[in-house]
Amino acid sequence: MSLPRLQLTGITKRYPNVVANSDVSLTVMPGEIHAVLGENGAGKSTLMKIIFGSVQPDAGEMRLNGQPITIRNPKEARANGISMVFQHFNLFDTMTVAENVWLGLTRDSLAQVTASILAKAAEYGLDIDPARPVHTLSVGEMQRVEIIRALLTRPELLILDEPTSVLTPQAVEKLFVVLKKLASEGCSILYISHKLHEIRELCTACTVLRGGKVTGTCNPANESNASLSRLMIGAEPPRLEHRARQPGAVVLDVRQLSLAREDQFGVDLTGINLQVRAGEVVGIAGVSGNGQRELLYVLSGEDCRAPKGSIRMGEVDVSNLHPGKRRQLGLHFVPEERLGRGAVPSLSLAHNLLLTRTDAISHPGFAGGWIGLRQLEAQAARIVQNFNVKAGGPRAAARSLSGGNLQKFIVGREMDAAPKLFIVSQPTWGVDVGAAAQIRGAILALRDAGCAVLVVSEELEELFEVSDRLHVIARGQLSPTIAMAEATVEKIGQWMSGLWDEDAQRRLSELEASATGAVCEPLEGHHAQA
Repeated sequence: MSLPRLQLTGITKRYPNVVANSDVSLTVMPGEIHAVLGENGAGKSTLMKIIFGSVQPDAGEMRLNGQPITIRNPKEARANGISMVFQHFNLFDTMTVAENVWLGLTRDSLAQVTASILAKAAEYGLDIDPARPVHTLSVGEMQRVEIIRALLTRPELLILDEPTSVLTPQAVEKLFVVLKKLASEGCSILYISHKLHEIRELCTACTVLRGGKVTGTCNPANESNASLSRLMIGAEPPRLEHRARQPGAVVLDVRQLSLAREDQFGVDLTGINLQVRAGEVVGIAGVSGNGQRELLYVLSGEDCRAPKGSIRMGEVDVSNLHPGKRRQLGLHFVPEERLGRGAVPSLSLAHNLLLTRTDAISHPGFAGGWIGLRQLEAQAARIVQNFNVKAGGPRAAARSLSGGNLQKFIVGREMDAAPKLFIVSQPTWGVDVGAAAQIRGAILALRDAGCAVLVVSEELEELFEVSDRLHVIARGQLSPTIAMAEATVEKIGQWMSGLWDEDAQRRLSELEASATGAVCEPLEGHHAQA
């Protein structure tokens, strides 16, 4: 038998408020796709960072290809054939895609790196422009950059932390082909995902973590989604109750919104028409980089260039109002980027409330220019409790939370404001099945309370679960609305290519053909009788 590619024994890592890993042992064989499964805060990402050298363990041993090894930093990891795609990306915003890939990976020229990126992107179906600055990319596009950068190192051990969280189903299928090919060539893959069907389809082994400890191992192919859920969180996630209800008045009304992109790598918005009513959830699907970023910026108020009269909340024209004014009218927004836009990494959870909760009515901790820390911390503690956020209390820094727990806090912060209009992008990106069910349930509860909800997501399963109606965005244009009773994965997938006009024309032709047939049959019968 071959030696294990990776063997961990007794790995322990302690932080001031939590033990992230406790006596963890893990074995990965050559050519094995090994899942690491656990709920948010179970210690998965910390364990992966230890393997990659980003974090040093307090105790335990690591062996690579049978030899004891200490990896002090990511550069040493890459030198030993280990690459990692992080859930929170390690990219410099002001540099281009090619420059980010170039850093620390190769001595080739920038032109050679650019050619390698284009070749790898074409080979694996991960479309990306090497010349684009990272700050112009969507989250999905940033993830493609990280995946391409990892693949270019030709790793022996590839660590993927939520690699498909913002990829479309078509892109996921292509990535799986790539990963299976890598495994067949002897590359070992450590795969973290909360998408249980992906783990069952892709992985050949699985280690389960709960509370930083290994609680079991299994072959995912022999498990169901329900049994994997029980291994991970001790129970199956609750089923969502999506009851039909009659929507109320129009809360958000977007009419013929056209807006030129702010930079050369953006997407022009063209003729956007969108309505969201009180008591309904409207979903927007689409492949990353098709105008979602620009649409969310203009709806949230971060981009105030919209033509007058093109965006209204109720009777108020908000086209040129900044985010603070829109929040006063009841709009609350969750961006797709958790760290940097949704939360300030170095600030506590309590202080992060001040980003969007600065009015005296909805935020009792802020009045007359003075911040009442006790009230602020009490409010943060309530959100932590209500949304089951695993954190070291309201004073914990945002960056100390796992990605999924930070997402729950940010969503909870905006929902706690009792919004009239709630806009959320990628609401369950990187959260476990239990937390995803909780967030989706909270979205439906918000809808049932009379809030107008707009959900932008690349998770079709998510949109099908929570939406009452659906649009698709492609190349900066928005499709007609479609009721969920009429929506199918195949149809939405076709519309993602901007083919809704062709689809509408085909349906019209079918209706015309049906009508012609309906007329002809009685005529034929009449002539026969004659």
